[in-house]
Parts: sequence; structure tokens; C-alpha cells
Amino acid sequence: MERVSVPVPGRAYEVCIGSGVLAHADELVPALAGAERAFVIADAPVAERYLAALSDGLAARGLGVVHLGVPEGEEAKSLQVMNALQRQLATQAAHRDDPIVALGGGAVGDLAGFVAATYMRGVPFVQVPTTLTAQVDAAIGGKTGVNIPEGKNLVGAFHQPVAVLADVGTLATLPDRAFRSGLAEVAKYALTLDPELLEALERDPSPLLDREPALLEEVVTRCVRAKAAVVAVDERDEGRRLVLNYGHTLGHALERLDAFAGRTHGEAISVGMVFAARLSEALGRGPSGLVARHVRLLASLGLETDGGLPPAEEVLSSIRMDKKYRGGARFVLLEDVGRPFVEDAVPEELLRAALDRSGSGAQAMGG
Repeated sequence: MERVSVPVPGRAYEVCIGSGVLAHADELVPALAGAERAFVIADAPVAERYLAALSDGLAARGLGVVHLGVPEGEEAKSLQVMNALQRQLATQAAHRDDPIVALGGGAVGDLAGFVAATYMRGVPFVQVPTTLTAQVDAAIGGKTGVNIPEGKNLVGAFHQPVAVLADVGTLATLPDRAFRSGLAEVAKYALTLDPELLEALERDPSPLLDREPALLEEVVTRCVRAKAAVVAVDERDEGRRLVLNYGHTLGHALERLDAFAGRTHGEAISVGMVFAARLSEALGRGPSGLVARHVRLLASLGLETDGGLPPAEEVLSSIRMDKKYRGGARFVLLEDVGRPFVEDAVPEELLRAALDRSGSGAQAMGG
């Protein structure tokens, strides 16, 4: 088992990564003074697979376990579901020392974290991610929130967990589409922060696609270390952490236009990363061939790369609601792999041209 510290000032915590981590929850969840019950938020399929093992560990720590069920996927990330959970906590007299535990993927983690951030003005929060997307990215760093029709994660808060338990054994049963979606986040780290990982993926992605346990542990650990280093110096997206949004400006816009029921998060940011590479080349900041390199990598991981985009005006309207918008569309771009930078206020005529080249209104490619 690997342990990675996330040294957020005043709120440092550990991410524990390995096969069988769930079975050691009693040893890995830190002491929570005054806690009597743990409220575990999970959808029905995840609860059926993993709740019993997690409950055994929490019970060994003297905690009663209460399961709070939610819908699957992005459907859970709504103000309505959040309100229902808050009322359930109040009805069951949950107090401010009782932890909220997110058991599941990124959507459950975002929702549960926001519940933890706001119930009684903040209660302890434990992340137990069971998807690749959540283990390499969403469960680390304290971003929480829900969607509204106008945009993704527009209502939320920063609320760091007290621990993250990433059991890579849960990835063995992940559906292929969900696993590939997580590979988009792995590719993001490889392209922006870890050229050595990028070279390994370009050389031969098959061991990762075959979900070899030792390699999964190594890849999750590398991504977590990269994110932890960034979050430690910029918890609230004010500088360096912005680079972790590579591919997300267009990606979030596409998710919103799909009403959070079309492309998965990873599928959307895969298209978004190719688009960002195209902007990098168009601005003369990225090297020739950067787009082609993105397409080769992402296609080899079974991900969509281009095409199938809504009309340009719809995309631009959605981008204007992005949380990073500052008088213009702000994009994370690349001078080269491993060299990200933030470009403020990319001209809309350039965005329109890049959208046209990315297949706005055309059939999707790749995947």
C-alpha cells in the first residue's frame, strides 16, 4: 500500500492507495473525537458491492453506520438530492462530529463533500473512491459541489477530507466505459505534469487497459502525487491549480449541453484536451504535431477525440458560464507536454475556428 500526503496548510491528510484498502478501514481512518456514527453516501450498486466491507471497518472503530442512498452518476449532483440528504441527517440527529463518508465515484464524492461542507457549517468528511476518475483526481483536493441547469459544479465549496481510501481492487469490476473515462484524467496528468507517464502510455497502454493491479496502484499513486503537490501550494484554484483544469473548459461546456446525461466527464475532457492542443498550436505557443500526439494517445485509450460537437454558438454560450471565465474564455494550454500555462481571454473568433476544425456539428471520431 502507498501513502501520499496532501499537505494543505492546517488540514493535511493522507491518501492510502492499494488493493484491499477497504479491508483496513479500521486502521486507516484517523481518530475522530466525539464521532458516534458514520453516514455513508452511496448509490445502490456501489453499496451492494462495498458497503459491508467498509461498515465492518468503521464498526471496528466503534462507529455505527448509516447508509444514505442516492441516484447513480451525475443525477445525484443536484440541489434537490443535497437537500434531501441534509434533511435525512437532521432527522437522524447527526451531530457535527459524525463523519460523512463518500463511497463511490466522483459524482458521489462531489455531492457528499458539499453535504459535509454545509451541514452544521462543516462536519468531517472521508473519501472512499471506487472509480478511476475519483481515485486519480476527484477525491483529492477538496473541491465539492453540485450541478445546476446553467452549468457544472456552479454551486459548491472547498472542503478537504480527513482521509482518502483508494482501493484499486474496486477498479476490476468497473464497466469499460467508466474505466476509459478515468483514463482521460490519467492522460491529463501525463500530458500536463508527468511526461514520464506519458511516454509509458505512448509506448504500450495495454497493461493499463488490462487493469493489471500493480500497474493500477502505480498509476493512481503517480497521479495523486502530482495533484497533491499542486493542491499543497494552491488549494483554491487561484494560480498553479488551474493547470489541473486542462481540457475542462470545453469538457464542462459539453457536459452541460448534454444535460449531464450524454458524454461522461472523461469523454468530454478528452475532446476538451484535443481542443486545447488545437488552440495551443493556433496561438503559436504549442509545437506542430501537438494535436496529432493527443489524438494518438487518447484514441489508443479508447477515447473520443473530435467531432460530434454542438453548434459553435451553443458551445461558446456554455463556456461563458465556466467558473474560470474572466472577461473572456480562460483556457489551460500547453507550450509542450509537461509545460502547461493559462491563457486568459482567448479571442472568440479563434475559438470558433478551432470548434469548426474540431468537428462542431459533425459525427464524433475516436473511441
